Amino acid sequence: MKSEPDTYSIDDLARDVRTHWDGIRNYQARNMIRDHMRPGEQAFFYHSSCEVPAVVGIMKVASDAYPDPSQFDRKSKYYDPKSTKEQPRWFAVDVEFQSRLSRPVTLTEIREKKSLGDFRLIKRGNRLSVFPVSAKHWNIVQKLAGG
Repeated sequence: MKSEPDTYSIDDLARDVRTHWDGIRNYQARNMIRDHMRPGEQAFFYHSSCEVPAVVGIMKVASDAYPDPSQFDRKSKYYDPKSTKEQPRWFAVDVEFQSRLSRPVTLTEIREKKSLGDFRLIKRGNRLSVFPVSAKHWNIVQKLAGG
């Protein structure tokens, strides 16, 4: 799951312990949150759109998907006038801090690792902020971090 560190970082999650992962406005990412994420599953926390993009930590999905409240808030940048409480368009999940990686695994390292050549993060055109990670890729990233 990606976030810009100046918007919400691994340090913010460590401080808050639990938060809602909201503001997803891509239908494919929404479907993954709504249809596939389950409480107890782990996710990498990835810092994107920053000087050194990297996988920096691990968090746990802490709730089932629920309608993203920001879609109903007229003051929110994520407000969606086409969403209704009866038929919400956007969903969120709660996540909990698990750990920081021993060291960040940078996007450059991931690109250079041949065994990660098919990792969705580096696939051309991937703009998703949420996507599944295979056990193979999870283990490789963990090893790169020293874990």
